[in-house]
Formats: sequence, C-alpha cells, structure tokens
Amino acid sequence: MIDGAKAEVIGSYLLSAAEEMRRTLVRTAFNPVVYEVLDFGISIYERNLELIAEAPSLTFFLGANDYAIRKAVDYVGEDALNEGDILLLNYPYWNSAHTLDVTLFAPVFENGGTRPFAYTCIRAHWMDLGAKDPGYVLDSTDMHQEGLIFPGTKIYERGVLKKEILELIRFNSRMPDLVIGDLNAQIAATKIGHQRLKQINKKFGNNCFEEATDALLDKGENITRKALENLPHGSWTAEDIIDDDGISENPIPTKVQVSIDDTAFTVDFSESSNSVLGPVNIPFGRTQAICKVALKSLTAPHTPSNGGNFRPLQVIAPPGNLFHAVYPSATFTLWSATVSLELLFKALAQAMPEKIAASSGGDVPGFMMVGKHPRTKRLYAVSNNDPIGWGASSNGDGCNATNHLSQTLVRNTPVEVLEMKTQMLIEKMELRKDSGGAGKYRGGLGLDRSIRFLSDGEFLSVMKKTKSPPWALEGGRSAAANRMVIFAGTEREKNVGTNRIQVKNGDRVINQTAGGGGYSEPFERTPSRVLKDVLDGYVSLEEARRVYGVEINNEEIDVAQTQSLRKSGPRNQKG
Repeated sequence: MIDGAKAEVIGSYLLSAAEEMRRTLVRTAFNPVVYEVLDFGISIYERNLELIAEAPSLTFFLGANDYAIRKAVDYVGEDALNEGDILLLNYPYWNSAHTLDVTLFAPVFENGGTRPFAYTCIRAHWMDLGAKDPGYVLDSTDMHQEGLIFPGTKIYERGVLKKEILELIRFNSRMPDLVIGDLNAQIAATKIGHQRLKQINKKFGNNCFEEATDALLDKGENITRKALENLPHGSWTAEDIIDDDGISENPIPTKVQVSIDDTAFTVDFSESSNSVLGPVNIPFGRTQAICKVALKSLTAPHTPSNGGNFRPLQVIAPPGNLFHAVYPSATFTLWSATVSLELLFKALAQAMPEKIAASSGGDVPGFMMVGKHPRTKRLYAVSNNDPIGWGASSNGDGCNATNHLSQTLVRNTPVEVLEMKTQMLIEKMELRKDSGGAGKYRGGLGLDRSIRFLSDGEFLSVMKKTKSPPWALEGGRSAAANRMVIFAGTEREKNVGTNRIQVKNGDRVINQTAGGGGYSEPFERTPSRVLKDVLDGYVSLEEARRVYGVEINNEEIDVAQTQSLRKSGPRNQKG
C-alpha cells in the first residue's frame, strides 16, 4: 500500500502537469478570450475517468469536463481509443456547454498497455463554428442553429492529423484563422499533458501511479464527508427568476431544494421551469458543475479539487427540465447557469448565513462587438464579461467591481484589447456609485462603463439578471441590478438585457453592472464608515442620509442630525 507522502508527491506532479498544459495554451492561443480572459478549463483524469488534477481557470468548465469526458468515452468506446488519439467534443448535452466551448481529450497509455491509465482534457471557447449568427447566438430555438457538432470525433488518430476534419472546421467557420489557431493551441497543450503523464507514470511505475490516484481520491472524499458532518443538516428551498429566454420577455421561474446530511449533499431542481424555447436551457453536466462549486466552497475550499470531493454530491433534474436540457433544446446562452449558482447560495444562506455572502450581482453582465475591421478588412468578434459587486458577508464589505464568483481566475478583456481589435472606444469606466446594497456591511459596487462606436457593426449584450435586484441577508438591502442602455442620449435610448443591435459610427451604449447585496441593518454601520464611503465616492450624500441615517456636511459627520435621523428610524429604504 502506498504511503501518504508518496501519494502527495505524485499529486503535486499531476498539478504541475496541468499547470504546464495551461501555460502552453495561454502562450499559443490566437483568441484573446483564451489568452487574455482565460476562458478555458483543463483537467486530468485517471483510468476510471475520475478527476485527479486541474489547472485553475473557469470553474463551470472544470466541473463540466467531468461529465463531458465520461459521455464521450462511452460514445466512442474505450476499446476504440489508441495511443496518439485526440478527440473533439461539442455536442452540448454531453459537453455541458454551448457549441463554441469545444473540448479536446486524449487517452494516455502505458508503453505496451491496452487500456488508458489517464486522460487529458481541455475545453476552450472558439470564435465561430458556423452558427446562424456570428459571435453569440441569442435567439436560437434548437441545437441545429448553433453550429457544427462533434460528438467525440478524432482529430488525431494514432498520432496522425486527420486533415479532412481540420478542413471541415476551416470551411465551417467565419473566422478560420482564429479557430484553427486555437485548435492547434489546444492540441499543443494536450500533447504536453500527454508527455508529462507518461513521464510521471514511468518514474513511479503504473501500480504506484494507480495506488496514488486512488489514495488522493479517497482523501478528497473523506475531507468532504467530514465537512458535511459539521454543516447544518436539513433541507432548504429558494426561488428566483431568469429575465427571459431571448424569444419572449417572460421571466423564467427557478426553484431549488438543497439537503444536507452526514452522507450526501443533494440538490434538486425538479420544481424549476421546464425547458423553454430560447437558448437558456442548461445541459445536465453544467448543472452538476454549478452544484460542485457550492459543495466545494463549503467543504474543501483550500485544497485542490479531485473527483473524490464530489462523491457525496447528488443532483436531481428530470430530463426536459430547464436544468437538464435534451435534444434539440437550444443551449447557447448559458448565463442562466450563473444566476442559478446564486440560487443555491440563497437556499444555503437560510441555514448558515455566517458562511454565505449576499448575492454577488446575480449574473455575469457580458457584451460583444462583431464587425469587419476597417484596417484588416477581416471579421472580428470580441467579447467581455464586466465585473460586478460581491455580496457583503458577516465578516465585512463585499469587493468592488470583481469578476463574478463563478468565474474564478477568468479576467475581463483589457480596454486596450477591446479598442485595438474592435471599433469600440471606452469613454468612461468607473465604479457605479450607490450600486452596493446597504447594510452594516455594504455590498461591493458594480461598474459604470460608457462605450462609443467608431464604425458600423453589431453590438451584443448578454445578461439574464436585470429584472430583479441582487438579494441581501440578515436585514441588509438589495443592490442595484444590472442595466444596459443602448443608443444612449438619443430618442432611441432603451434599457435592455440580452439584445443584438446594429450600431453606427457615433452610437453609444452604457453598461452599468449590479452591486452586491448588503448584510445586516444599515443603521448598524458606524457613521465613520459611512463617511469614508461618501469621501471615497461609493455612497452619495443623499444615500448616506436616507438609507444609513448619517448626515454629512462639509465632509464631516453632523452628530446631532445623525442621532436624530437614527432615532426616528429608517425611511424609504431600498429592498
């Protein structure tokens, strides 16, 4: 039996291999959404397809990889896999993502072995695969409008590139240079992972490798189960809405029940809406990934993830439910998954408000511009996910203008990249005053961004949480919701959520992102902290007076008036 020290050493080698795959991908990718935004997920699996290492990137990608690789290997058949094979998968119901989040995976064999001892897996966002619209598809009604599909197709077979598959991709893309470049970057990273895994296996021996991965998985399971024993036990429900499905303006109801006992963490979405016409339906693997984020954050937040951590997880969503999309449901606009992560935390906060923060913006407010660059004459599609305010907690204020908690290491697109690669001019980007939910601890502020267009093109906004505000906790106040204003300053000015418009030179849009919910009563916040918020530009004088009961004159607290305001009690407060 392997000793714990050697198992940990092998675990560190595996994490190093995943990190080397990550660096290879970032250094060789063509698309800024990969090398700047880090919109990818890299995972390594043992012989039975349980996760044994990953490289930090996009949380939902990492969790969804687990489901995707099992479905793909089952479809292809383990017996059909050979040394040197690399396969493509983007069939959304197996891949657990929309069609442009393309997964490559490869089996790794011991020299002379007949069964893979490990697998590498890389998911990354591609720019175009022939969907009905360039960039993002916001109003598809079935899968066949969303692009070319690969169900587990060999792009390399026994180490040899299958040129016909490469050309199929090239001829089905509006931006073939970027897509082929990113494909090659994923292939390069896959090959690096393949090499490192063979080296690790050779260094320690296959039996030792298997014993080590088994031990690491058991350790991950034990950590989670021990933590579950110490969490509150019971069942809690929460409800929320998703703005719309991109076809109608009808809000979509969601409901979850979360149950915890000594042996299981169970999440049940059965009472949520059935699948809808538009592309917000969530593949079941993505639903599992949502639940993995919540479970891991509560039970083992400080240790590397592996498949053992998630053995106690049970996820229920009947086929045809919003959270279990089936063919041919449209799935392209997956922002609904982010909204649903906070739905889980909303339920859990009833049992453990001291461990859960208030809502962090509720969504990832994204936008994209698509057009033909006047200098290069080439089609471009460049996206950005703007930051939001994080929710306040029992420990303090929420962070200002930070990527949503579901994004982990993912970054927003730098202004320089947006301006250089598109015809957008960022006129203003600052914190959104008064957007954070009030409370003893204040929610973080969202962002206020103004964009002017320098030439014609298409502008897309993608957000599914504009019709209801981010929720608060323990008597705090809700935060300002996301707000996108198109054709700002004209007669056509309009607030939208998810939308696609034609823009011309001189048109402007304003993106105001949500703040985080507040924690506990605003009158419990000390006047000195309210003064600091006002001086920092986070809170207006009017908000300080009306919501916090603090009168400020000439940058100083009016003690007598503040005492009078607080004695009379809160009035006209939000939330």
